Amino acid sequence: MARHSAGISPSVSLVLASAFWAVATVFSKQLLASVPPITFLVIQLAPSVLALWLLVAAKGVRPTHWRGFLPLALIGLLNPGLSYTLSMLGLVRTTASVATLLWAAEPALIVAMAWLVLREVITPRLVLLTATAACGVLLVSGLLNLEATEIGNRYGAMLILGGVLCCAIYTILSRKIGLGVDPLLTVAIQQTAGLIWSVAIWPFELRGNGVDSILTLTQSEVLGGALSGLMYYAAAFWLYLNGLRRVPASTASMFINLTPLFGVAAAYALLGERLTPAQCFGAIVILLSVVMLLKSQSSSTIPEATCGD
Repeated sequence: MARHSAGISPSVSLVLASAFWAVATVFSKQLLASVPPITFLVIQLAPSVLALWLLVAAKGVRPTHWRGFLPLALIGLLNPGLSYTLSMLGLVRTTASVATLLWAAEPALIVAMAWLVLREVITPRLVLLTATAACGVLLVSGLLNLEATEIGNRYGAMLILGGVLCCAIYTILSRKIGLGVDPLLTVAIQQTAGLIWSVAIWPFELRGNGVDSILTLTQSEVLGGALSGLMYYAAAFWLYLNGLRRVPASTASMFINLTPLFGVAAAYALLGERLTPAQCFGAIVILLSVVMLLKSQSSSTIPEATCGD
Protein backbone atom coordinates (compact mmCIF):
# COMPACT_ATOMS: atom_id res chain seq x y z
CA MET A 1 0.00 0.00 0.00
CA ALA A 2 1.30 3.47 -0.83
CA ARG A 3 2.33 5.56 2.11
CA HIS A 4 1.71 9.26 2.50
CA SER A 5 3.57 11.85 4.47
CA ALA A 6 1.96 12.32 7.84
CA GLY A 7 0.96 15.88 8.63
CA ILE A 8 1.42 17.21 5.06
CA SER A 9 -1.84 17.92 3.28
CA PRO A 10 -2.00 17.50 -0.50
CA SER A 11 -2.48 21.25 -1.01
CA VAL A 12 0.60 22.11 1.07
CA SER A 13 2.64 19.46 -0.75
CA LEU A 14 1.65 20.86 -4.15
CA VAL A 15 2.28 24.49 -3.18
CA LEU A 16 5.74 23.64 -1.81
CA ALA A 17 6.54 21.64 -4.95
CA SER A 18 5.67 24.63 -7.13
CA ALA A 19 7.83 26.93 -4.99
CA PHE A 20 10.83 24.59 -5.10
CA TRP A 21 10.56 24.17 -8.87
CA ALA A 22 10.41 27.93 -9.40
CA VAL A 23 13.26 28.94 -7.10
CA ALA A 24 15.49 26.12 -8.35
CA THR A 25 14.86 27.28 -11.94
CA VAL A 26 16.23 30.70 -11.04
CA PHE A 27 19.32 29.15 -9.43
CA SER A 28 19.75 26.96 -12.51
CA LYS A 29 19.62 29.98 -14.81
CA GLN A 30 22.48 31.57 -12.88
CA LEU A 31 24.64 28.46 -13.09
CA LEU A 32 23.88 27.69 -16.73
CA ALA A 33 25.78 30.83 -17.68
CA SER A 34 28.99 28.88 -17.03
CA VAL A 35 27.97 25.18 -16.97
CA PRO A 36 26.88 23.25 -20.13
CA PRO A 37 23.20 22.17 -19.86
CA ILE A 38 23.59 18.35 -20.00
CA THR A 39 26.59 18.49 -17.66
CA PHE A 40 24.47 20.58 -15.32
CA LEU A 41 21.65 18.04 -15.50
CA VAL A 42 24.07 15.26 -14.48
CA ILE A 43 25.40 17.40 -11.61
CA GLN A 44 21.83 17.97 -10.43
CA LEU A 45 20.53 14.42 -10.73
CA ALA A 46 23.49 12.49 -9.29
CA PRO A 47 23.24 13.84 -5.70
CA SER A 48 19.44 13.80 -5.90
CA VAL A 49 19.42 10.09 -6.79
CA LEU A 50 21.94 9.31 -4.04
CA ALA A 51 19.92 11.18 -1.42
CA LEU A 52 16.67 9.54 -2.48
CA TRP A 53 18.01 5.99 -2.24
CA LEU A 54 19.57 6.76 1.14
CA LEU A 55 16.15 7.94 2.34
CA VAL A 56 14.49 4.84 0.89
CA ALA A 57 16.95 2.67 2.82
CA ALA A 58 16.61 4.72 6.01
CA LYS A 59 12.80 4.54 5.95
CA GLY A 60 12.84 0.87 5.11
CA VAL A 61 10.52 1.35 2.15
CA ARG A 62 9.80 -1.99 0.47
CA PRO A 63 7.77 -2.57 -2.69
CA THR A 64 4.80 -4.90 -2.49
CA HIS A 65 5.63 -6.18 -5.97
CA TRP A 66 8.33 -5.62 -8.59
CA ARG A 67 6.34 -5.84 -11.80
CA GLY A 68 5.41 -2.15 -11.65
CA PHE A 69 9.03 -0.98 -11.60
CA LEU A 70 9.58 -1.06 -15.36
CA PRO A 71 6.68 1.31 -16.19
CA LEU A 72 7.86 3.69 -13.46
CA ALA A 73 11.40 3.63 -14.85
CA LEU A 74 10.11 4.32 -18.36
CA ILE A 75 8.17 7.30 -17.02
CA GLY A 76 11.44 8.48 -15.47
CA LEU A 77 13.04 8.50 -18.93
CA LEU A 78 10.26 10.87 -19.94
CA ASN A 79 10.51 13.03 -16.83
CA PRO A 80 13.07 14.07 -15.63
CA GLY A 81 14.98 12.53 -18.57
CA LEU A 82 13.69 13.99 -21.83
CA SER A 83 11.62 16.71 -20.20
CA TYR A 84 14.46 18.42 -18.37
CA THR A 85 16.93 17.87 -21.17
CA LEU A 86 14.65 20.06 -23.29
CA SER A 87 14.07 22.43 -20.37
CA MET A 88 17.78 22.96 -19.68
CA LEU A 89 18.54 23.52 -23.36
CA GLY A 90 15.70 26.02 -23.50
CA LEU A 91 16.66 27.78 -20.27
CA VAL A 92 20.07 28.62 -21.74
CA ARG A 93 18.26 30.57 -24.47
CA THR A 94 15.66 32.48 -22.47
CA THR A 95 15.20 34.17 -19.09
CA ALA A 96 14.36 32.41 -15.84
CA SER A 97 11.15 34.43 -15.38
CA VAL A 98 9.86 33.51 -18.84
CA ALA A 99 10.88 29.87 -18.30
CA THR A 100 8.86 29.59 -15.09
CA LEU A 101 5.88 31.32 -16.66
CA LEU A 102 5.92 28.95 -19.63
CA TRP A 103 5.33 26.09 -17.21
CA ALA A 104 1.85 27.53 -16.70
CA ALA A 105 0.97 25.76 -19.96
CA GLU A 106 1.21 22.44 -18.15
CA PRO A 107 -2.13 22.66 -16.29
CA ALA A 108 -4.02 23.18 -19.56
CA LEU A 109 -2.39 20.09 -21.02
CA ILE A 110 -3.02 18.07 -17.85
CA VAL A 111 -6.69 19.06 -17.71
CA ALA A 112 -7.22 18.02 -21.32
CA MET A 113 -5.42 14.70 -20.91
CA ALA A 114 -7.07 13.99 -17.52
CA TRP A 115 -10.41 14.25 -19.27
CA LEU A 116 -9.37 12.16 -22.27
CA VAL A 117 -7.26 9.49 -20.55
CA LEU A 118 -8.37 9.36 -16.90
CA ARG A 119 -12.01 10.25 -17.58
CA GLU A 120 -11.97 12.85 -14.81
CA VAL A 121 -14.98 15.17 -14.62
CA ILE A 122 -13.93 18.61 -15.89
CA THR A 123 -16.23 21.55 -15.14
CA PRO A 124 -16.80 24.36 -17.68
CA ARG A 125 -15.35 26.83 -15.16
CA LEU A 126 -12.12 24.85 -14.92
CA VAL A 127 -11.86 24.65 -18.71
CA LEU A 128 -12.47 28.39 -19.12
CA LEU A 129 -9.95 29.49 -16.51
CA THR A 130 -7.34 27.00 -17.69
CA ALA A 131 -7.76 28.24 -21.28
CA THR A 132 -7.39 31.82 -20.06
CA ALA A 133 -4.14 30.93 -18.31
CA ALA A 134 -2.94 29.28 -21.53
CA CYS A 135 -3.55 32.55 -23.41
CA GLY A 136 -1.43 34.30 -20.83
CA VAL A 137 1.33 31.76 -21.49
CA LEU A 138 1.36 32.69 -25.18
CA LEU A 139 1.80 36.36 -24.29
CA VAL A 140 4.57 35.64 -21.82
CA SER A 141 6.46 33.34 -24.19
CA GLY A 142 6.78 36.05 -26.82
CA LEU A 143 5.90 33.55 -29.56
CA LEU A 144 3.17 35.89 -30.84
CA ASN A 145 5.48 38.89 -31.05
CA LEU A 146 7.81 37.82 -33.85
CA GLU A 147 9.31 41.28 -34.41
CA ALA A 148 10.20 42.02 -30.82
CA THR A 149 11.40 38.55 -29.85
CA GLU A 150 14.81 37.28 -30.85
CA ILE A 151 15.02 33.97 -32.70
CA GLY A 152 17.09 32.43 -29.93
CA ASN A 153 14.49 33.33 -27.31
CA ARG A 154 11.68 31.85 -29.44
CA TYR A 155 13.69 28.68 -29.90
CA GLY A 156 14.32 28.48 -26.15
CA ALA A 157 10.61 28.95 -25.43
CA MET A 158 9.73 26.16 -27.87
CA LEU A 159 12.21 23.79 -26.20
CA ILE A 160 10.78 24.56 -22.77
CA LEU A 161 7.23 24.03 -24.02
CA GLY A 162 8.36 20.62 -25.32
CA GLY A 163 9.57 19.83 -21.82
CA VAL A 164 6.25 21.02 -20.42
CA LEU A 165 4.38 18.61 -22.69
CA CYS A 166 6.55 15.73 -21.44
CA CYS A 167 5.78 16.70 -17.83
CA ALA A 168 2.03 16.80 -18.51
CA ILE A 169 2.16 13.30 -19.99
CA TYR A 170 4.23 12.24 -16.96
CA THR A 171 1.53 13.47 -14.57
CA ILE A 172 -1.19 11.51 -16.34
CA LEU A 173 0.88 8.34 -16.54
CA SER A 174 1.98 8.66 -12.88
CA ARG A 175 -1.61 9.09 -11.79
CA LYS A 176 -2.70 6.12 -13.90
CA ILE A 177 -0.08 3.49 -13.03
CA GLY A 178 1.85 4.65 -9.96
CA LEU A 179 -0.70 4.82 -7.16
CA GLY A 180 0.32 1.57 -5.51
CA VAL A 181 3.98 2.48 -4.94
CA ASP A 182 5.33 4.65 -2.14
CA PRO A 183 5.98 8.20 -3.48
CA LEU A 184 9.57 8.22 -2.19
CA LEU A 185 10.40 4.92 -3.89
CA THR A 186 8.64 6.10 -7.06
CA VAL A 187 10.74 9.27 -7.22
CA ALA A 188 13.94 7.31 -6.56
CA ILE A 189 13.20 4.93 -9.45
CA GLN A 190 12.25 7.71 -11.83
CA GLN A 191 15.19 9.92 -10.93
CA THR A 192 17.56 6.98 -11.45
CA ALA A 193 16.11 6.43 -14.93
CA GLY A 194 16.51 10.14 -15.63
CA LEU A 195 20.15 10.04 -14.52
CA ILE A 196 20.81 7.07 -16.80
CA TRP A 197 19.29 9.05 -19.68
CA SER A 198 21.39 12.14 -19.01
CA VAL A 199 24.61 10.11 -18.69
CA ALA A 200 23.78 8.29 -21.95
CA ILE A 201 23.44 11.53 -23.94
CA TRP A 202 26.27 13.31 -22.09
CA PRO A 203 29.00 12.20 -24.59
CA PHE A 204 27.24 14.13 -27.37
CA GLU A 205 27.81 17.34 -25.41
CA LEU A 206 31.36 16.38 -24.44
CA ARG A 207 32.39 16.02 -28.08
CA GLY A 208 32.61 19.79 -28.28
CA ASN A 209 34.33 21.77 -25.55
CA GLY A 210 32.38 20.04 -22.80
CA VAL A 211 35.42 18.39 -21.24
CA ASP A 212 37.22 21.71 -20.95
CA SER A 213 34.10 23.25 -19.40
CA ILE A 214 33.97 20.52 -16.75
CA LEU A 215 37.61 21.03 -15.80
CA THR A 216 37.02 24.74 -15.24
CA LEU A 217 34.00 24.28 -12.94
CA THR A 218 34.44 25.86 -9.54
CA GLN A 219 33.49 24.23 -6.26
CA SER A 220 30.63 26.72 -5.80
CA GLU A 221 29.21 25.84 -9.23
CA VAL A 222 29.25 22.12 -8.46
CA LEU A 223 27.73 22.62 -5.01
CA GLY A 224 25.15 25.04 -6.41
CA GLY A 225 24.14 22.52 -9.05
CA ALA A 226 23.89 19.76 -6.45
CA LEU A 227 21.75 21.86 -4.10
CA SER A 228 19.44 23.00 -6.90
CA GLY A 229 19.10 19.36 -7.95
CA LEU A 230 18.11 18.29 -4.45
CA MET A 231 15.53 21.07 -4.37
CA TYR A 232 14.24 20.59 -7.91
CA TYR A 233 14.25 16.83 -8.33
CA ALA A 234 14.32 15.14 -4.92
CA ALA A 235 12.18 17.47 -2.78
CA ALA A 236 9.82 18.93 -5.40
CA PHE A 237 9.08 15.65 -7.18
CA TRP A 238 8.44 13.84 -3.91
CA LEU A 239 6.09 16.59 -2.72
CA TYR A 240 4.29 16.65 -6.05
CA LEU A 241 3.73 12.90 -6.18
CA ASN A 242 2.67 12.93 -2.53
CA GLY A 243 -0.07 15.42 -3.43
CA LEU A 244 -0.92 13.85 -6.79
CA ARG A 245 -1.74 10.50 -5.19
CA ARG A 246 -4.40 12.14 -3.05
CA VAL A 247 -6.17 14.45 -5.50
CA PRO A 248 -7.30 14.19 -9.14
CA ALA A 249 -4.72 15.17 -11.76
CA SER A 250 -6.86 18.12 -12.89
CA THR A 251 -6.92 19.47 -9.32
CA ALA A 252 -3.18 19.02 -8.88
CA SER A 253 -2.62 20.92 -12.11
CA MET A 254 -4.08 24.07 -10.56
CA PHE A 255 -1.19 24.32 -8.14
CA ILE A 256 1.40 24.17 -10.92
CA ASN A 257 0.06 27.56 -11.97
CA LEU A 258 1.62 28.94 -8.79
CA THR A 259 5.10 28.22 -10.14
CA PRO A 260 5.15 31.47 -12.17
CA LEU A 261 4.28 33.49 -9.07
CA PHE A 262 7.28 32.15 -7.19
CA GLY A 263 9.50 32.15 -10.28
CA VAL A 264 8.98 35.76 -11.33
CA ALA A 265 9.42 36.95 -7.75
CA ALA A 266 12.68 34.99 -7.37
CA ALA A 267 13.99 36.12 -10.78
CA TYR A 268 13.24 39.73 -9.89
CA ALA A 269 14.90 39.47 -6.47
CA LEU A 270 17.94 37.39 -7.40
CA LEU A 271 18.62 38.15 -11.08
CA GLY A 272 17.04 41.57 -11.54
CA GLU A 273 15.04 40.29 -14.53
CA ARG A 274 12.22 42.41 -15.93
CA LEU A 275 9.29 41.50 -18.19
CA THR A 276 8.06 43.46 -21.20
CA PRO A 277 4.61 45.12 -20.91
CA ALA A 278 3.01 42.32 -22.98
CA GLN A 279 4.66 39.69 -20.81
CA CYS A 280 3.51 41.50 -17.66
CA PHE A 281 -0.05 41.46 -18.98
CA GLY A 282 0.29 37.75 -19.72
CA ALA A 283 1.61 37.14 -16.21
CA ILE A 284 -1.37 38.99 -14.71
CA VAL A 285 -3.76 36.89 -16.81
CA ILE A 286 -2.07 33.71 -15.59
CA LEU A 287 -2.07 34.70 -11.94
CA LEU A 288 -5.69 35.91 -11.98
CA SER A 289 -6.70 32.60 -13.53
CA VAL A 290 -4.84 30.77 -10.76
CA VAL A 291 -6.55 32.80 -8.05
CA MET A 292 -9.96 32.09 -9.55
CA LEU A 293 -9.16 28.39 -9.89
CA LEU A 294 -8.04 28.14 -6.28
CA LYS A 295 -10.97 30.24 -5.08
CA SER A 296 -13.38 27.86 -6.77
CA GLN A 297 -11.91 25.05 -4.65
CA SER A 298 -11.78 26.96 -1.35
CA SER A 299 -15.46 26.45 -0.60
CA SER A 300 -15.10 22.68 -0.68
CA THR A 301 -12.58 20.18 0.60
CA ILE A 302 -10.09 18.98 -1.99
CA PRO A 303 -11.17 15.46 -2.86
CA GLU A 304 -8.83 12.69 -1.90
CA ALA A 305 -8.31 10.04 -4.52
CA THR A 306 -8.34 6.37 -3.65
CA CYS A 307 -4.90 4.77 -3.84
CA GLY A 308 -4.22 1.25 -4.93
CA ASP A 309 -3.00 -1.42 -2.58
